[in-house]
Order: sequence, then structure tokens, then C-alpha cells
Amino acid sequence: MSQIVANIKAIRDIMRKDTGVDGDAQRISQMVWMLFLKIFSDKEEEWELTISGYISPIKPQFKWSAWAANEEGVTGQKLMGFINNELFPELKEIDTTKCEQAKIVKAVFSDTYNYMKNGTLFRQVINEINKINFVSSNSHLFNDIYETILKELQSAGSSGEYYTPRAVTQFMVDIMNPQLGDSILDPACGTGGFLTSSIDHISKKINTPSDRQNLQKSILGIEKKPLPTLLCTTNLMLHGFDKPAIRRDNLLKKAYSDWTAKDKVDIILTNPPFGGVEEDGTETNFPQKFRTKETADLFLALIIRLLKDKGRCAVVLPDGSLFGKGVKIRIKEELVQKCNLHTIVRLPKGVFAPYTNISTNILFFEKGQPTKDIWYFKHPYPKGVKNYNKSKPINISEFDLEKEWWNNRIENEYAWKVPVNKIIERNYNLDIENPYKEADTIKSPDLILEEFNSCEKEIDTIQSQIINFLNQALNQ
Repeated sequence: MSQIVANIKAIRDIMRKDTGVDGDAQRISQMVWMLFLKIFSDKEEEWELTISGYISPIKPQFKWSAWAANEEGVTGQKLMGFINNELFPELKEIDTTKCEQAKIVKAVFSDTYNYMKNGTLFRQVINEINKINFVSSNSHLFNDIYETILKELQSAGSSGEYYTPRAVTQFMVDIMNPQLGDSILDPACGTGGFLTSSIDHISKKINTPSDRQNLQKSILGIEKKPLPTLLCTTNLMLHGFDKPAIRRDNLLKKAYSDWTAKDKVDIILTNPPFGGVEEDGTETNFPQKFRTKETADLFLALIIRLLKDKGRCAVVLPDGSLFGKGVKIRIKEELVQKCNLHTIVRLPKGVFAPYTNISTNILFFEKGQPTKDIWYFKHPYPKGVKNYNKSKPINISEFDLEKEWWNNRIENEYAWKVPVNKIIERNYNLDIENPYKEADTIKSPDLILEEFNSCEKEIDTIQSQIINFLNQALNQ
């Protein structure tokens, strides 16, 4: 891991010297498309052995091995001329009829740009990338590289929206327990955390090449922004996918009524952007009762629509989705009427630090039967921890509490059950705190008033002392 961190750091430091690369987001985009080409080159060596009759979609002169592999190769202005005037035009318009892999290349480069201007620095970056051998290394190395890039993303301003902590994605996948043959969708997949966790989970049960093909056919991610699309495509390729599994699109743009049975899936795992607002007109794709510009709300309505009968979902939503009114009430009414919202895991603040301290929740539900009871589980901080942060994120082992409780549910200091009738009486307000825990911590109004009056008296005393001190000082 330390060597990978060193490689990525060296690449980042070289790019910082280039006047064409402005900020972390551009630096990451530049780094990832270059890593993609190197990974694609190394993967092609595997595909030539494992895919019968494989023919590369990239012409010989544009392959990484032709222009980048030799550390003493072309550099300076000649290199930049080749990149901007030959390589990019070729890859953006690559013939996608040759093989499925060509579609991956075109999807990656359709909205990707070269920001670097200095050919000498560009060559230095290439030489750093060449130090990593993706063929001889195992998946742990791939994960290390990817995690390093994701940590860079966390400091990239709005780019941080693409990252969901690995512990959260793994917990959600572990609970959902996807099986080979299940169709799995993330309609706002970002960098692909839920998809790769699902792949890792199912891969333990794969025994034949046919199983592998079935797995690849069952995974689908949708992402509307170019940088996370590139990251996700690269991530899935590192996980052994040799055909496109990611589509650049915005599912909210399609009319709600146009989704039919053939579009529905068995499992949805997702963390739709919250706090986001869709562009004008997007809401008109939905029935009147669901119309809003808030991204998370529209996605929740769409998720309910996209699940098959007995289809299952785990979705991350902010507190606002639980207690919100207006359209939010109507979407929650739809949720509890058409689905069994059986569990809400309430996460503490800081899970999504550093880019938001908003409290979030994981909703687990199954379509086909209305909700009767909702179990809540308040995830506690580990002993001695008061908040999560970038250097001390949430850890998967912390979710052992939920896993041990999941199939043997009893009410305790973390878990409580609420009948749906109470939810309806509350006008579908799902923001219900732990009655056991809160009873120990909430102070009575009389005690609060007594403490307030005591504080006021203390303030008056301090003010009097300050006035006396000033008067004495002025009289001396």
C-alpha cells in the first residue's frame, strides 16, 4: 500500500507543476484517464489469452505500449501534439463495432479531456504510471490504488459527492446478500462502490466462466457525470469486467410511465445525491404527486417503480427525507403502501465527513407487501469516539452489532419497533428517535428552566465583577 500511495503522490506532485491542470478535480480526471489506458493495455494482455479471437479496438500506434511504455520515448511538444491532435480524436471516435471493449474506451473518452500542457511533465507522469504492473498484481493492489484516488476525491470540493465510505457500502451489501442471477442496479453509481462490493460478494460463489458471464450481465450502474463515470468504469475493469457495465445517463430524465417490466430489477443498492437539485423540467417526467426538484426525493420515487415484485433495496437518505413534508410525505406514503419498509438504520453524524455532517439513514425495504412495522437501529459511535473524521472513518467491524441483531430482533438500547399506524398518525414522519436511549438523556422542562436560571445568575455575577474591576481601574 505504501508504494502505491507513493506512486499516486508522485503523479499528483508532478501535475501540480503543470499550468494547465487547475485544482484537484482536474488533476484526478487527468490521472484517471491515463491510469485507464495503462490498465486497459495490461488487461488486453489477459484478454488475448482468455477471450477467443480477441482483437484490440485500438490501432497499434495508439496503444499505450507504442507511445508510453518506453521511458525514453517521445516527450515535450511532440508528445503533446500527439496526445491532443491524434490520440484523443482517435479514442473519442473509436469504432465500437469491433468488440465490446471498444464501447468501454469510447464511453471513457467521450467526455474526457487532456489538461496538461507541458510535455516533459507529461512524460514524467507516464513513467510513474509505468512503475505499476496491473497484470502481475492482485486485486488488493487495485483496491489500494483506487482507495488512494478516492481519498484524493474527498478533498476535491464537490467531487466528494461521489464517495460513500467503504464500510457503509460493504454493510449494505452484506445485509442484502445478493446472489448470482440477481439483477443489481445502482441508478446513481458514482465511482461504483456498491457495484464492486456486490461483485466481490458474489465472486466468492463463482465456479465457472459461465458464472462470471452471468455476473457481468446482472450488474448495471448509471451515472450522469463524466468524472465518476470514468472512475467507475476503471474500477469495474479492475474487478475483472471486460464489457460495459456503466452507462452515462440520468434516469430521472426518462418519463416515469415509460419504465416497464423489462426495466425492473431484483436489487437496488444506492446512495443518491442528497441536497442536489435537478434542472428545470426534470420533475415533469414524474406524476404530479411526486413532482419536486430535489434529487434524492425523485430517486426514491423512481426506485420504488424500478423494483420487481419482491425486489429489495438498501438506500442511504438524509434525515430530511424522514421528516420532510409536502412531496416527501407523498413519496413516503407510496413507500409504506407498496413496500415493506422493515428497517431503518440511523447513522450518527460524521459518517460522510469531511464533506457533510448531515445525519444519514439506511432504509431497507422489499416491494410487494405494505409495511406493518418498522424496526429502527441507532448505530452508536465506538467506545471513546465522539465523531468520525477523514483520518478515523467508520469501520465495517462496527456493524457487527446490526449483523448480530438482524435475524434475532429484540428491542434494546439501540433497537426499537414502531407500528405503521403510528407512522400514519404522524403524517408519515419517519424521524423517530430511540425511546430507550433518549429517556435517559432528555432533561425535563423544569430541570432545563432551573439550569437556565442558574446560568443567568452566573452571568449577572460575572458582569458585576467586570464592572467593579473597570470602575476600580478608572478610579486609580
